[in-house]
Amino acid sequence: PSRPDTPQEQFWKGAFGDAYTERNDNRRLQAGATARLARILAHTAPIGSVIEFGCNIGQNCVIFPKVVLGRNVKIQNNVSVYTGVTCDDDVFLGPSCVFTNVTNPRSAVNRRGQYSRTHVGQGATIGANATIVCGHNIGEYAFIGAGAVVTKDVPAYALVIGNPAKQTGWMSQHGHRLNFKENKAICPESGWEYQLQDGKVSVVQS
Repeated sequence: PSRPDTPQEQFWKGAFGDAYTERNDNRRLQAGATARLARILAHTAPIGSVIEFGCNIGQNCVIFPKVVLGRNVKIQNNVSVYTGVTCDDDVFLGPSCVFTNVTNPRSAVNRRGQYSRTHVGQGATIGANATIVCGHNIGEYAFIGAGAVVTKDVPAYALVIGNPAKQTGWMSQHGHRLNFKENKAICPESGWEYQLQDGKVSVVQS
């Protein structure tokens, strides 16, 4: 069953009225659904993009067509989310982080319809000024350090930093570095136990 609406989601529901719809047990805002929605949103949200409830989008942000933002996605100032980008629930996009959607752009060459896809998994964090080269996926709860340049897929729970980004560790769902001993680690905030097996992290006990 669906979880109850948070106070923030209740606010959005009341604010947008007829832009509130039920789809597959997920309450969504269809970008451009009403003129009222367009007046309230401070960013550009074209028809064809989907912004679910609870999203928080900062100043000077642009959402391009066919973008999907899950519930509770937080986008800080100065971020453009281009066609081809999809974000699951609870994603954090830090200030001035950069997405791309063409690997070999030329001003004189029209590459519309050739956009590469980038998927950001649930709970992932992309730090300030990080760049995500298109065509790569960010795993759930991955943590991209500030200023990193991601040029390949990032595993779930991985911590990556630098240019090009390299993995230096693992992060918990609560955003703490995991120190594995005998393939077990405890998140210092939540107390949840994590397991590292075959190069993959999973929650053992929460």
